[in-house]
Amino acid sequence: MRLQALESRRKTRVIRVGDIGIGGDEPIRVQTMTNTDTLDIEATAAQTARCVEAGAELIRITTQTPKHARALADIRQLLITRYGISVPLIADVHFSQAAAFEALKWADKVRLNPGNLLDAKLQKTLEYESGAYEEELKRIEKGLLPFIEEAKRLAKPIRIGANHGSLSDRILSRYGDTPLGMVESAMEYLRIFHRYGYDEIVVAMKSSDPLVMIEANRLLAQTLRVENMDYPLHLGVTEAGSAEDGRAKSTIGIGTILLDGLGDTLRVSLTEAPEREIPVCYSILQATRRRITKTEFISCPSCGRTLYDIESVTHQIKIRMDHLVGVRIAVMGCIVNGIGEMADADFGYVGGRPGMINLYWKKALVERDVPEAEAINRLELLIKEKGLWVNR
Repeated sequence: MRLQALESRRKTRVIRVGDIGIGGDEPIRVQTMTNTDTLDIEATAAQTARCVEAGAELIRITTQTPKHARALADIRQLLITRYGISVPLIADVHFSQAAAFEALKWADKVRLNPGNLLDAKLQKTLEYESGAYEEELKRIEKGLLPFIEEAKRLAKPIRIGANHGSLSDRILSRYGDTPLGMVESAMEYLRIFHRYGYDEIVVAMKSSDPLVMIEANRLLAQTLRVENMDYPLHLGVTEAGSAEDGRAKSTIGIGTILLDGLGDTLRVSLTEAPEREIPVCYSILQATRRRITKTEFISCPSCGRTLYDIESVTHQIKIRMDHLVGVRIAVMGCIVNGIGEMADADFGYVGGRPGMINLYWKKALVERDVPEAEAINRLELLIKEKGLWVNR
């Protein structure tokens, strides 16, 4: 029986980023970030197009200066005219307040890092006399207010993204290098935005350590609940690395939080071409049952009992049937790993005896001793008989 005990998804407001909704009952959105020079319009547009083709629904682009922010207009135009693509573009701003203001004009959303926008990071331990810390918060409020008013005027959503590695000296001095420090870094900004009546906000807690990321997101969700804030959450393990390490860290961090019922958009951060991040995002969403976008294949690792070349056959079945969204197909090497290990698959392809395959619908054996040379075609026919086949 399929598990019914998934944590229900946390209820949030819906934030509109261009034509895309984040939060509420919207699908959990997949995004990535370009790694080209933003001022290289051709390269950035081409990479964005590849990411969108791979399934990215939002694209973040670094905008370290006002000039970089203005380049978003040319990138957007080239995407439309050359590639026929309209996708929300998110400006990634660090340090520069001028870039943040300019980005409001050209981006669909602006990401701010509270650790480095209005605070210095000089690796100093700061000590505050009575009331001095509160004065610092007033300084930040004063610095943010013009930006808040402009964001309201232009109706542009904001992402407040706290990174474990870029907490300000002020936060580190009071809260330490901790998940609590990450949460308070973001909450200081959120309270100010909320006080001035602007709540078109997405929040993120990111760390290169998936365990820190998990704790920070759980603590953030609890804090938001206590303070009656319903902002959507963006999930990610930042600087996760490449290859197996990056995928493992991202799966642990993002997958755990998704299973907690948290998260409304995500990015897998790999030291690879950004379009390679997208399949990992969708695989995590599929495995956690948070967004089903493809066929799910269950296959045994094989052993000495396996009665056919299971690796080759699994590959052939995937090529032919990977477009059947939501259908679960089990490929099993022998009857030992057959009906029992198929769990709740819709269809089963099981080695019955040498050269012969048994086909299952749910847990019912529907065809016994199908010659291996015919078995994949017969599996396709069975899926069609059950009304679950769609053409590509």
